[in-house]
Amino acid sequence: TPGCMLLGYARCSTTDQDPALQLDALTVAGCERIWTETASGAAAERPKLADLLSHARGGDTLVVWRLDRLGRSLPHLIGLLADLEQRQVQFRSLTEALDTSTAGGRLVFNIFASIADFERQLVQERTQAGLAAAGIPTTVDPRLVRGLDYYTHTLFEFRSGALDAAQNAVGGGGRYDGL
Repeated sequence: TPGCMLLGYARCSTTDQDPALQLDALTVAGCERIWTETASGAAAERPKLADLLSHARGGDTLVVWRLDRLGRSLPHLIGLLADLEQRQVQFRSLTEALDTSTAGGRLVFNIFASIADFERQLVQERTQAGLAAAGIPTTVDPRLVRGLDYYTHTLFEFRSGALDAAQNAVGGGGRYDGL
């Protein structure tokens, strides 16, 4: 399709690792542009990936050498792929032969998404069961929330007043002095 690009993403976890294998595979796959990053897979901030995602347009395909090069976890990967799908950007993982531009690739993606959702629900159920077994309430009384809001607001006002008093004591003009 004219105007559609293959956008490659290579990531190494440490500076000791060499991205050459990934770069070669992405080049052979036909990627016109490749973003390379050194960052832990668990790192929330990955500027090169963010830059790639900002350049991806509908019809483009994001290509990685392996799935683990893209996502921090299955839920994170599912979230990224869902965002790409919503923006009509395809995804291809060379090692796993996953390609969301095909019916089979979309099927595998949806199976992954279902597994991730199932895992989230199991964690929630286990957490609720553990809290119940420990006798810890699993819901919050709205009166407690209102009370917490009141005390937080009161503490803020007290601190603001104390700051004004301290500024006045040293010759400052109060709350807006120095703005």
